Amino acid sequence: MTGKADVTGTADMTGDSGFAARGAHPHIVVMGVAGCGKSTVGAAVAERLGAEFLDGDSLHPQSNIDKMASGTPLDDEDRAPWLAEIGGRFTASNSALVIACSALKRAYRDIIRTGDPSVVFVHLQGTREILNERMNARPGHFMPASLLDSQLSTLEPLQADEAGLELDIDQPVEKILDGVVAALEGLAEAAAGPFLANPKATQFNEDDSAVE
Repeated sequence: MTGKADVTGTADMTGDSGFAARGAHPHIVVMGVAGCGKSTVGAAVAERLGAEFLDGDSLHPQSNIDKMASGTPLDDEDRAPWLAEIGGRFTASNSALVIACSALKRAYRDIIRTGDPSVVFVHLQGTREILNERMNARPGHFMPASLLDSQLSTLEPLQADEAGLELDIDQPVEKILDGVVAALEGLAEAAAGPFLANPKATQFNEDDSAVE
């Protein structure tokens, strides 16, 4: 099941999240359309968890990068080997790993899960206005803002049987990070271990006392 996190507590960027103490090695995909902050949030989550971080964009073959840079959306055939590579990185990892990847369709996420069925997806959501503003503030990035509508039309939100959570990007990164960590702790407890099964997650609406 997926959960929605709306975190309003004060963020604490220091301290152990609790995963290392239990010997857990979570595998996480921070997903969403271009401009949602996948790389920023993914790197912050990895730092908090003591995990390795990979930006999925760096795993695209040059042909995909050239196609997107020209303003042409990728099709499923273009994405398939890229998604398989991401799934393969989880397969090969015996430690905590966070990868930023758009993972827009359920079918794309299923390819990644072929590499590791325990992967948890963190979906960063925002309005088109915020996303467009952020994309236009990234000069030199190979993904032009003109492809945002294509990405939004392709996006399929997490379904009820997918382990993951959804977060609103219109809040400080520190609050988003607290929401991710709190939700992952809940998922790990529900699974009675380090993501060995597809756990059920409740709705994550954390108040100040819950975050503390």
